[in-house]
Amino acid sequence: MRVVVQRVSKASVEVDEKVIGAIQQGLLILLGIEEEDNDEDAQWLCAKISQMRIFGDHEDKMNLDVKQVSGDILVVSQFTLHASVKKGNRPSFIKAARPERAIPLYEFFKSTLSKEMNKDVQCGEFGAMMQVKLINDGPVTILIDSKNRE
Repeated sequence: MRVVVQRVSKASVEVDEKVIGAIQQGLLILLGIEEEDNDEDAQWLCAKISQMRIFGDHEDKMNLDVKQVSGDILVVSQFTLHASVKKGNRPSFIKAARPERAIPLYEFFKSTLSKEMNKDVQCGEFGAMMQVKLINDGPVTILIDSKNRE
């Protein structure tokens, strides 16, 4: 699994010009699932995301996690995070999981993250054409891959 974590002042996601998920201060998570991913990948990422100290403390140093600042989370599925651009000019998405594999993992990821946060997470709609709006705070943008745990 790959995630792009963005610290935001606010973010929202729309489908058919209707807002289906929105947050104020918190994290926008773009989630890409590949065929080889499993529940353990999701659990590891959710723990990492919920404990990542990327919010400013009273001295404006990144020492606080999203829970400590009472932040919210918006999760948006994004298969394009597994694009391969090795050959030609058209990205290949062959590593991205098919919906029958990805949807259960997407749902598991959201529920696991919700448990880590002790609150509901907002989300997009799997497989839909979505418009994501955000104000990146910092900007702080971090890429995490569950297969490359450095």
